[in-house]
Amino acid sequence: MTDVADRLYEKVLVLRAQLGDEPAFAELVQRYDARLHYFLAKMFGETHRAEDALQEVWLDAWRSLPRLAEAGAWRAWLYRIARDRAHRELRKRRVPMSNLEACQPANSATDDKFSAEDLALVRSAIDRLTPEQREAVLLRYMEGMSYDEIASVTGCQVGTVRSRLHYAKVNLKQLLAGTMP
Repeated sequence: MTDVADRLYEKVLVLRAQLGDEPAFAELVQRYDARLHYFLAKMFGETHRAEDALQEVWLDAWRSLPRLAEAGAWRAWLYRIARDRAHRELRKRRVPMSNLEACQPANSATDDKFSAEDLALVRSAIDRLTPEQREAVLLRYMEGMSYDEIASVTGCQVGTVRSRLHYAKVNLKQLLAGTMP
């Protein structure tokens, strides 16, 4: 399916789900569940808490879906719910977001192109970024979100997103080159 056709199909699924169509919502869950789990696991630093939060995110999304004004904003809206849930949980438990363990993405197409050692180094470097930079990198490069979508998810300006990504790339280069402590 082409990217345009896929986005249109997703909008149709969202509209159907907004009307109470449970199979349409189940298909949306199937499309995003693994990626959202990976995002939450990186935010929490552990898989178990991510699984619990993921269930809450899907429940929140189902309950709030009728209030989503623009079906095309589904992805950014969903990740905003996940981000907010993670931040609430982390604040409640006063857990720093920077102490993360390596988590495996569910379906990484790039895994075939790099050795396991290379992927472990990159994941480790991403984990060492600031929480804001890590979040921007995950949303941009793992989810393929535009700067506008990331700004919508994070609640900051597009310029801030650009800045976070710029500094994240600089830091990743230093971390991967071994020049950053």
